[in-house]
Amino acid sequence: MPPNTTATTGDKPGKSGRKKGRKARLIVLVLVLALIGAIAYGGYWSVSTVRASFPQTKGSITLAGLSGPVDVKRDGYGIPQVYASSDEDLFMAQGYVQAQDRFYEMDVRRHMTSGRLSEMFGKGQVKNDEFLRTLGWDRVARREYDTKLSASTKRYLQAYAKGVNAYLRGKDGKDISLEYAALGLTNDYRPQEWTPVDSVSWLKAMAWDLRGNMQDEIDRALMTSRLGPQQIRDLYPEYPYGRNKPIVQEGQYDELTRTFRQDGTTAGSAGTTGSAGTAGTTGGSAGTAGSAGTTGSALTSQLAGLYDVLDDVPAAVGVNGQGIGSNSWVVGGKYTITGKPLLANDPHLSASLPSVWYQMGLHCRTVSDKCRYDVTGYTFAGMPGVIIGHNADIAWGMTNSGVDVTNLYLEKLTGDGYLYDGKVRPFRTREETIRVAGGASKKIVVRETADGMPLLSDRDDELVQVGRKATVNTAAPDRGDGYGIALRWTALDPGTSMDAVFALDRAADWREFRDAAGLFDVPSQNLVYADTRNNIGYTLPGAIPTRPAADDGSVPAPGWDSKYRWTGFVEQDELPYEYNPKRGYIVTANQAVVGKDAYPYTLTTDWGYGTRSQRITDLIESKIKDGGKISTDDMRQMQLDNSSEIAKLLVPRLLKLNLDDKDVRAAQKLLEGWDYTQDADSAAAAYFNAVWRNILKLAFGNKLPKELRAKGQCLWVDKIDSTGPVDDDTKVRECGRRDGDQAQPDGGDRWFEVVRKLMDKPDSAWWTTPRPRTGDRPGADNMDELFERAMIDARWELTAKLGKDIDTWSWGRLHRLFLKNQTLGTEGPKLLQYALNRGPYELSGGEATVNATGWNAAGGYDVVWVPSMRMVVNLADLDKSRWINLTGASGHAYSAHYTDQTDKWAEGELLPWSFSGKAVDRSTSDTLSLRP
Repeated sequence: MPPNTTATTGDKPGKSGRKKGRKARLIVLVLVLALIGAIAYGGYWSVSTVRASFPQTKGSITLAGLSGPVDVKRDGYGIPQVYASSDEDLFMAQGYVQAQDRFYEMDVRRHMTSGRLSEMFGKGQVKNDEFLRTLGWDRVARREYDTKLSASTKRYLQAYAKGVNAYLRGKDGKDISLEYAALGLTNDYRPQEWTPVDSVSWLKAMAWDLRGNMQDEIDRALMTSRLGPQQIRDLYPEYPYGRNKPIVQEGQYDELTRTFRQDGTTAGSAGTTGSAGTAGTTGGSAGTAGSAGTTGSALTSQLAGLYDVLDDVPAAVGVNGQGIGSNSWVVGGKYTITGKPLLANDPHLSASLPSVWYQMGLHCRTVSDKCRYDVTGYTFAGMPGVIIGHNADIAWGMTNSGVDVTNLYLEKLTGDGYLYDGKVRPFRTREETIRVAGGASKKIVVRETADGMPLLSDRDDELVQVGRKATVNTAAPDRGDGYGIALRWTALDPGTSMDAVFALDRAADWREFRDAAGLFDVPSQNLVYADTRNNIGYTLPGAIPTRPAADDGSVPAPGWDSKYRWTGFVEQDELPYEYNPKRGYIVTANQAVVGKDAYPYTLTTDWGYGTRSQRITDLIESKIKDGGKISTDDMRQMQLDNSSEIAKLLVPRLLKLNLDDKDVRAAQKLLEGWDYTQDADSAAAAYFNAVWRNILKLAFGNKLPKELRAKGQCLWVDKIDSTGPVDDDTKVRECGRRDGDQAQPDGGDRWFEVVRKLMDKPDSAWWTTPRPRTGDRPGADNMDELFERAMIDARWELTAKLGKDIDTWSWGRLHRLFLKNQTLGTEGPKLLQYALNRGPYELSGGEATVNATGWNAAGGYDVVWVPSMRMVVNLADLDKSRWINLTGASGHAYSAHYTDQTDKWAEGELLPWSFSGKAVDRSTSDTLSLRP
């Protein structure tokens, strides 16, 4: 037996049993050989390898380092509730248990955050590692651990790491996970010990995927190669404040007791705070303010290459910053059946297998100064504590705030330095060595500006050449050695978010909750609150930069001019919050945080457009009117709302069109009497969404530059040289460069707003499209003609995909979820994918609906992000709360708990969520005792 883990009794459970994967190119020759080995050793794979890594969940295990006994009680879904008598024992046991279920996932995550994927998967990951080393997440995490985190947080991180390492001690790869067995056939990789910094680094990865408007910043700049300033403004309309309410409507921020009102006025001297010209918080930007006119095609060409680099980086929790959203709302006791608050949350993230979330409870047998925690909810495997959930006194949920915490700068390169306010400054440099499994190590040099901004463009050879040759206008400095792209991002500064996790877990009231939230630097999240004393609230924490008048953050800025640098950060007591609003509820779903001109700082120019938040608000209002009350199940039903707001706008117009083709008319009739809900079995939803996809393609997609369009979408376009369009009718064939799940137009609620506004301009040039070069399909000269063309194209697209008989059509046949193992299940031999992956699942819901099973209209209909979990907390009786995960507790492919929650998740069901000791005991199936 391993020297510090002595099994004394117990048993192990027996064997039971396309969103396109992110570009984690982890399968090359390794997996071909692994497959051969798997076939050659078929008996070994089917019994020994699969069973070897299943965790012991009954009996007892001795763990050196514990100060007292710990009980781990698992319910029928394998969800653990941990009971201990000291904080350190509690978090050590958490590390041990998470490693039992998810260590391979944890190991891949830490290699990603530290830029060491090549050590596991070989040369195919070198480019990713180069970029991640340039960002330096693990270096920032180390500084954070050394200089920022509290002594207690460090103790908890150390205890957690001790628990993980107790699990690893003495185990071979095959004893840990099936995936290690596959790697082990051709790779001598062995997992290393876990460190506290490995846990801290994960927060940087999460912040990267939730980083705000960086993608919009890039897209707006890329659009300038094909579109003019007014066209770009058309595609980024202002947030519809008059229709979709912001989060904070009756709230305030504190600075010398000043408050702000939602009528656009401020009391006291608030109007003098912040930078001139930055008071607005509009959604969407013209894309021409500040630096746009000074960077020219140098910026466009640099960003085209940069996007390819960014797109290759594996996503941690999201679709690389695209389409990220979430729902969280709370209803006060005045409007609930129980008389106490109900709080709902469902974060929308990339689908992953196993789920990014790990459900568990952390309970001190007696809460005291020695043992301060009694909390349950969702956490990340690899991190101690609970991220979202509740304790005995309060509950909280999170949605991404979308505030702008990044800036891209076009840097003028000169020799070994860069230009800044007329002087050449030297870059700070560091050398990084990337070790490669099965190959030679590679060394790279990372360059940073004096204020710590990494030069991202160094990570792509093509970008270096583009920077040397880039064209700029007369406002920019001479070319010299070219241009580069640098990144300013709040997460590259050491912070205290790990402190915030533990402070949230033990907060007992609104004041303690707000104090804890103030520690949550990155990623900036909307935090929704409820407590057992019948209070509800909202607060916006985070390190949020203040910008000068010259820069609103909507487009990349010229790095050679100091007037575009950040001026500081908004003080935490100046950030918006709301507590017990008169309306009796608070809704957050990535909409604007505050009203237009109601706040002295620019938080972002790119809010989500509020479609989901307003629908949730309408559902609440319809329920509570005339004295109605809301139940826990009502909250669940709201999470499953499938209503399409864009269908409500477009269908009446589509039904008025006179169509010549009888087959197209038959499809049109599907829309008659449709209630706009996108159920999986709905033929009308299938046809409408196909029409919507084709409207977007014809009106917008075919007019966007190739850098934004989907791969495979090829067009004949006017030739453009360095001076602009060539006036000789020369056409060139251009094909899109983006993966389908990242391309534009994606069909989200920004595009809802674009179309809504343009419907008032039926003769707009956006509604025109030329006759195709081949075939007899017509072009379009106005909106109705383009809609007619889209209905025709949609009919024949679905005929090809679903068959000619419209009675067999259904939305779910188009809108499918494929769950893929995050590494070995994304590419490579089909047999291995079959072993590790699950699906497809035919889903209801859609883009910008409350039940946000997102799809990208530019790329197809498959699901690319999902409600990654759902929960409803009942503050009147915490044992009557409900929760569900996307997959299951286990990361072991043939465990009974690998995907045992997925079918229920797909059907919209929630599981019982035990909290009290008695409730946990009633639901317990297996108990494991950990002994010192």
